[in-house]
Amino acid sequence: MSTHVPQPANPARQAEQRLPAKVLLDGEALERTLSRIAHEIIERNDDLDAVALVGIHTRGVPIAERLAELIEERTGTEVALGAVDITFQRDDRIAPGGAAEQPVVHATDLDFPLAGTTCILVDDVLYTGRTIRAAIETLFAQGRPARVQLAVLVDRGHRELPIRPDYVGKNLPTSRSERIQVQLTETDGADRILLLNVPEEESRG
Repeated sequence: MSTHVPQPANPARQAEQRLPAKVLLDGEALERTLSRIAHEIIERNDDLDAVALVGIHTRGVPIAERLAELIEERTGTEVALGAVDITFQRDDRIAPGGAAEQPVVHATDLDFPLAGTTCILVDDVLYTGRTIRAAIETLFAQGRPARVQLAVLVDRGHRELPIRPDYVGKNLPTSRSERIQVQLTETDGADRILLLNVPEEESRG
């Protein structure tokens, strides 16, 4: 069952989509990348019945759903699916001028027992590591999985915390004056990964 809920239009995101951008991966390349991640998850987890894919809002959720579909197609096993919202766990959401940023709150959906599971957190881009730290805190506030792994579509470097993914679609080194933007059919109407020549928001990662 899908845990992804269509989100209202985001003016900032729409403005980003109009910026000049270099296409790093098109739809076919993105599909192949997800296929490889799914294959690695199958190979590295002997008991898929104990695996849960937990997407981090927003784009980590549809990515997790696609990986679950690929795993089921290849093995016949339907892995558990969940979603976490890390809005109130982030320690760096400061708007310009120093005021606290007003976040968009999504639902945390973990409709399965965490005890004994291998929870694979899924996100689109790994940057500073702060999003992942917040996701782990959110996860452990709900229960105690046996293991936590991390799958990301893109690792762009610039880590500020000692976090390393278990499954990586693409390593795409960038400068801090650039931004990686993942677009998905479910959220953006198309599948592709772009490089924008604009600085990353401080709250991303």
